[in-house]
Amino acid sequence: MDVKTNETKTSLIMEGGAMRGLFTCGIIDVFMENGISFDAAAGISAGAIFGTNYKSGQIGRPLRYNVRFSKDPRYGSIRSWLKTGDLYDVDFCYREIPDVLDPFDRKSFAENPMIFYIGATDVETGKPVYHKCSDGKDLDMQWIRASASLPGVSRPVTIEGRTLLDGGISDSVPFEFMESIGYNRNVIILTQPKGYRKTKSKLVLFMKMMLRKYPNVYRAIVTRHEMYNRQMDEIDKRETEGTALVLRPEEALGISRTESDPSELERVYKMGREVGEKALPRVKDFLVK
Repeated sequence: MDVKTNETKTSLIMEGGAMRGLFTCGIIDVFMENGISFDAAAGISAGAIFGTNYKSGQIGRPLRYNVRFSKDPRYGSIRSWLKTGDLYDVDFCYREIPDVLDPFDRKSFAENPMIFYIGATDVETGKPVYHKCSDGKDLDMQWIRASASLPGVSRPVTIEGRTLLDGGISDSVPFEFMESIGYNRNVIILTQPKGYRKTKSKLVLFMKMMLRKYPNVYRAIVTRHEMYNRQMDEIDKRETEGTALVLRPEEALGISRTESDPSELERVYKMGREVGEKALPRVKDFLVK
């Protein structure tokens, strides 16, 4: 873990949100095209899956494979869930796509000096845990999978004796974690418009049944809206103070978490590009202060 210093350390922080993450992809592609760099980045759930392409320098890759495989039953379907226990088939999504069908550039990922953190939720404690990526290989890929393993539609992921689920359960936007390890100028990408606040989940009874073995995770889900809304208040405060630069859609993205219509995926991606292009001057100025 990095040690706190008084020097300026920049980071990019990416919220999850399943296919809302295509908005984030649009922004980070604009950043890469314009040579915007950070000392570190952190992603949760879709922010981790899609955000790793920033470190590997693969402009357009998340949009490309999401559009290409959006209709494939192995890529987000009830059929996959019933067959494997995972809405997104693990072998297809975390081996076949990155190793064969649309290769993930692990060499560039490992060589890029930008540090990348992934957050997940420990099922025993219901608390967030974080992983510092190294080479984009098996261990990192397991953490990416864990960070995006939604309870009820994904199996928990066991890594080095610790059982994990989706990071958004316990830490939707890991800005406080990044601040705690010394990153003091943070660009935060959110996938909901300003003023959005969560309400209590309507799936509480379903989750209570699905997570009966993990009471602490269940409690975290029941109170997740409180955690998220507190985070949004804190982010608004940092934005006002000028210690964080926040990029978010101007209006609700209007896309399903499991959207499979390529035109919708491209629409949300383009919305991200528009926000990223408009924000470029502010981002450049913010990072050099």
